[in-house]
Amino acid sequence: MTRAVLGLDLGTSEAKAGLFDFEGRPLGIVRRPCPIEIGPDGRAEQDPAAWWRALAGAVRGLDMTGVELVAICGVGQGPTLAALDAEARPVRAAITWQDRRVGATGFGLLPRLAWLARADPDAVAAARWLLGSWDALGLWLTGRAATALQAHETPLEIDALRASGVDPERIPPPIAVGAVLGDLRPAAAERLGLPPGIPVVAGVNDGTASMLGAGLLSPGDAVDTGGASGGFGVYVDRPVELPGTFSAPAPIDGRWVVGGAMASTGAALTWLRDALLGGRWTLDELETEAAALPPGADGLIFLPYLAGERAPIFDRLARGAFVGLTLGHARGHLARAVLEAAAYAIRHVAEPILAAGVPVTELRLAGGPARSDLWARIKADVTGFPVAIPRVGETALLGAAILAAVGAGVISDRVAAVRQMTRIERRMAPDPEAHRRYGPLFGVYRSLYPALAPSFAELAAISGAGPAGPGA
Repeated sequence: MTRAVLGLDLGTSEAKAGLFDFEGRPLGIVRRPCPIEIGPDGRAEQDPAAWWRALAGAVRGLDMTGVELVAICGVGQGPTLAALDAEARPVRAAITWQDRRVGATGFGLLPRLAWLARADPDAVAAARWLLGSWDALGLWLTGRAATALQAHETPLEIDALRASGVDPERIPPPIAVGAVLGDLRPAAAERLGLPPGIPVVAGVNDGTASMLGAGLLSPGDAVDTGGASGGFGVYVDRPVELPGTFSAPAPIDGRWVVGGAMASTGAALTWLRDALLGGRWTLDELETEAAALPPGADGLIFLPYLAGERAPIFDRLARGAFVGLTLGHARGHLARAVLEAAAYAIRHVAEPILAAGVPVTELRLAGGPARSDLWARIKADVTGFPVAIPRVGETALLGAAILAAVGAGVISDRVAAVRQMTRIERRMAPDPEAHRRYGPLFGVYRSLYPALAPSFAELAAISGAGPAGPGA
């Protein structure tokens, strides 16, 4: 029998299940789509019951032959708010982190709680529990409602909750991320096709899990979290506070992380394929066409603000745009511009961090970008960072597995687990000439948002999606 741990990830577009041994080797990874409802009013909602169905399908798709499962940990998208009744059934759709109606661009649940209390007080009244995606997953798995907190996080203040119109009793009590939440309950075990009684470890947001799964340990280690949103974070040995970035203790003792999460740099490529091009070409086909074009896509730049934007501009009214279109541009140009936009977005977040003297020694790629040589090349050349491609591109899943292994006591601590369970498959150095060519192109990219922000705000006001004014 092979002893293994199970990582689960409730992503924005997919639910994923990954089975890993204690060397971090994937024994199987299965994905199932999760639908999301996007509306012109800024809504971005998902049915939590669909999360659970998709996750059950992913777990049942794994081959457990010859495997002894010793622990489970689930991570997920956030800040996303689920409202569940006393039987852990959803009373309404979840308010995802992409939802622009909330009007706030912070990383916590409190703005979503306050918005829901105003917009749908009946749902708040009907809910027994108001909680994030990974905590909802923990409740379904174990029957125990808890709010998983990292060491530096504190429970939501009772006064703030009451001021927002939320009964504090609807917020589950705290538990430490990585602690054993409980055992897999029989009903959940039957749904997942697993034996009951397996220890379940409290999870965290999938961005933090990606830092573990990407193997970050030392100052200068950085990650592009990939996924639908995209994000950049780099480890430092001290707190670094800079406008337009977040700074917090890392999931490794003695380290901090500084960086920023974007809104839809990864989702933009799927949007291009499906919404704009009707799904008639695969992502591989689009990348092949993009690879044949020079840096800069013959003068075409894309702003990836399809769901507003978080770091570094924090404007929910920001919108996507192709700038520089001509009759000479074709499908491949659009694809390359979207790929390059994700790299420009990383450089935009990293720019003030680098200016503050924080080094970036290597950028680890996670999620979809880790599977694409072209995207890895573009990110290396645009940022100027050496790029590393982990053995396991689904770093959030592997991060969940690391938390499971440590929480179950199989590996002594997170540092040891990261060293034991992560590997770099290959590395890619930036091309100096390409990096030089991207310099002025990035300058144009950076100049576009300030120029277009008033128009974005006016369009939002005209369409009824929000008040006029950047950042409103």
